[in-house]
Amino acid sequence: MSTVLTKVGEAVIAVNPVATLIRLQEVPIEEKALEELLSSSGDSFPGSGHRPENRKTWMEGLGPNNVRVHQVAWPGTHDSATNGIGINLITRPFAQCQALSVYEQLATGCQVLDVHVQEDRRVCHGPVTGYPVDVVLDDVKRFLAETSSEIIILEMRTEFGDPAGFDQFLVDRLGDHLIRQDDQVFNKTIAELLPRRVICVWKPSQSLVPNPGGLLWSAGYLRDDWIDTDLPKTKFDSNLSSLSRNPPVSRRKYWYRVENTVTPKGDNVYGEYGDA
Repeated sequence: MSTVLTKVGEAVIAVNPVATLIRLQEVPIEEKALEELLSSSGDSFPGSGHRPENRKTWMEGLGPNNVRVHQVAWPGTHDSATNGIGINLITRPFAQCQALSVYEQLATGCQVLDVHVQEDRRVCHGPVTGYPVDVVLDDVKRFLAETSSEIIILEMRTEFGDPAGFDQFLVDRLGDHLIRQDDQVFNKTIAELLPRRVICVWKPSQSLVPNPGGLLWSAGYLRDDWIDTDLPKTKFDSNLSSLSRNPPVSRRKYWYRVENTVTPKGDNVYGEYGDA
């Protein structure tokens, strides 16, 4: 089948109907492959049968004196501060990854937060902005006030420039809750970290990175191997491959994040999946 020339505005673009048809079929094919893998292999793993009575206090339920930091599998969310982002029905559908507030996510047990901030100190997802970052920090402090043993990993990264003095702003706002950057943390029990309860990873785009021993953690302590794809099996296989190249958790001096998320693409708008 030949290429079709299509005029979009003043531009003329080439569209290959065969290639377009193949792209439309890729996501459902990969979804079916994952369903077959689940059916044949199951989804159980050591510890997967644990069901905390209260998700809000699941670390307390494990026993802070019994669990070391490197033994914890931390549930978290991607683009955590995007509830209510942008303009409803206009820009929000392209930028919203979470419907719950940061506090509500913490209360359901998600204790790794991924927060993006622009130069004006508003949360963002790419160019789309939301509420001031103070809302996030207020939600974190509310959760800390209502619990006693839960540790939070709070990643703060900037897009399109760093807010002036933002590192000191974080220290001033979170104060005595902050756990100092220290490789020995990974071998400590949760109880040994208390009463400090926030590991704040600061990833500026231009400013100086946090110093060893300081109250903020540098980017290398929270790693991932993100690939930008809309194909769920491709994403899953990439995550397994990347995870296998990391050392065992008992020897790892960083947290490794596995994000099983996919990103919709303009040439393949297939329903019921998205960046999450």
